[in-house]
Amino acid sequence: MQLFDLSGDIALVTGAASGIGQAIAIGLAQAGADIACLDRPGSAGLADTLGRIEGQGRRGLALEADVRDVAALTEAVARVERDLGPLSVAVNAAGIANATPAEDMPEEQWRTMLDINLTGIFLSAQAEARAMLPRRRGSIVNIASMSGSIANRGLLQAHYNTSKAGVIHLTRSLAMEWAPHGLRVNAISPGYTLTPMNLRPEVAEQRKVFEETTPLARMATVEEMVGPAVFLSSKAASFVTGHDLIVDGGFVCW
Repeated sequence: MQLFDLSGDIALVTGAASGIGQAIAIGLAQAGADIACLDRPGSAGLADTLGRIEGQGRRGLALEADVRDVAALTEAVARVERDLGPLSVAVNAAGIANATPAEDMPEEQWRTMLDINLTGIFLSAQAEARAMLPRRRGSIVNIASMSGSIANRGLLQAHYNTSKAGVIHLTRSLAMEWAPHGLRVNAISPGYTLTPMNLRPEVAEQRKVFEETTPLARMATVEEMVGPAVFLSSKAASFVTGHDLIVDGGFVCW
């Protein structure tokens, strides 16, 4: 369908070496976009993502940068525009997750979580918008989490939940600032998803709990985040901005 066709778009996806970011990068290529894949230096999965994008017949570009590094992000966006063309779509999926009881959490663990998951999203969106705003066209999608709207039972992750709540409200705030300039900003909040972190053997029992407490009685695959990302990035969502699209199998209803 033409509404979901991204042919002619140039997209930048952060966190593209694995998990949700990788799936979305490949999915945007399947929808017709050329893709710049960004992840932290040394990320082994970048080459795989790039190969799968090129396997769709699309142009790809691998970039290494820390999303906390303003200069590196600025240079990454410049390379996208130099090597692929004018940036028109961005998906900010870079992030981390871990758990520690709040009363025992070291200050550095708290700060690192917020620096990557929230400040990193802001700095990425800022660099992307500086390229898009003069052209008065573009879409930015930030990957948040249902944990930004609820506090998960049994998970000791106050820092993670706080970072994702921040992403949701940051998204709304940027959407309102940039709407008069033709730039849309939205968020996707995945529920429990089969990312590499959740496929580790040591969390096998926790996965059973995730499945039992989700109304659809299973976890999402990373590919199930592709449709929402394509929608929000495409003409099909031309009147959608400031929205947090929760993709959680019904979990927040309970």
